[in-house]
Amino acid sequence: MTTLKTQITDTLKNAMRAKDMAVVTVIRGLQAAIKQIEVDERIELDDAQVLSVVEKQVKQRKESIKAFSGAGREDLASKEQAELEVLSQFLPEAMTEDELDSLIEQTITAQGATSMKDMGKVMNSLRPIIAGRADPSQVSAKIKAKLA
Repeated sequence: MTTLKTQITDTLKNAMRAKDMAVVTVIRGLQAAIKQIEVDERIELDDAQVLSVVEKQVKQRKESIKAFSGAGREDLASKEQAELEVLSQFLPEAMTEDELDSLIEQTITAQGATSMKDMGKVMNSLRPIIAGRADPSQVSAKIKAKLA
């Protein structure tokens, strides 16, 4: 079983062989972000921590796309979209709406959640399960709707 860091390095090597500089730039930026955390905290990141770095990079790209599109800069928005697609390959497969709904139902039942006061408990127990597979803000909205 290869680690996420190994997959990222392999993707970089393949992009370099193919002389795909756009992909090389994105992957190098990702590796730099991972290395920065490892150096700052003097630890070796595991797959879950690397995944959170990837998620953060993806979130930044999505926000940039929204900002650039709003400002009418489609050239920059499309560049960010291309980078987003490169980074997305390292995320696990997204959950379907049905999977997500049933998971939320099960967690609410398991936690014995009945009101908005229990929202934090439900969200905290779901966070590790949905990591990289669902948008936390979307999950939060679904939980609110069920507890309201």
